[in-house]
Amino acid sequence: MSRAVLPEAHIHPTIRAKVAELHASVLAEVQTAIAHHPVVLLSMKGNPFCKRARKSLQGAGMAFHELEYGGYLSQWRRRNALKMWSGWPTFPMLFVRGTLIGGAEDLDRLLQSGELKALLAA
Repeated sequence: MSRAVLPEAHIHPTIRAKVAELHASVLAEVQTAIAHHPVVLLSMKGNPFCKRARKSLQGAGMAFHELEYGGYLSQWRRRNALKMWSGWPTFPMLFVRGTLIGGAEDLDRLLQSGELKALLAA
């Protein structure tokens, strides 16, 4: 299954570069972190689900790399770029070995089932 993305042919040539470069530094930062760390947590200040994910990982004794992108009143454009890139609508976003596994509830399910440890061992 793939998600719908506006085809480049439907973006006017004069704005294609602007679309392609929008928040490219944020995406590069996340892509670099994902390439270098087995578990990456993208979070934001003040979000209880981000806090929950952090505590779940710490409680399981799992090392992780966290990137925090503002709070409810700041850096929303950067977070929006990450949401559009990943297709995941909320924070936190968790990546395991480069694969988006979802948010805090998804993390808890994978921890409880033992699948997260299996993903890390693979």
